[in-house]
Amino acid sequence: MDEKLVRDKIPDIIRERGDNPKVRIAGPDELDVLLREKIVEEAKEFLFNGDTEELVDIQEAIDALLKLRKADPALIELQRHSKLLARGGFTIGYVLRTDEDED
Repeated sequence: MDEKLVRDKIPDIIRERGDNPKVRIAGPDELDVLLREKIVEEAKEFLFNGDTEELVDIQEAIDALLKLRKADPALIELQRHSKLLARGGFTIGYVLRTDEDED
């Protein structure tokens, strides 16, 4: 049986269509893994279709994961800013080349 994490209102939306979805609620440890899987799933969809809406799904899953882990938003922002100052962002578009294949 295939299972995947879906947004909270999806079962109700399916019921409104007249279908009877088979759903269960994941425990915290399983939800942590499912959210990480959802982030990867949505990132792959974004990679292949480039649709900005996939970024919304990625952000929603990240926010849910941070909430589940009781991560302090201020600490996350501090870590992000510290990394930005130390290593920069991704705005210039540098692509690092490795010449391992050249002899």
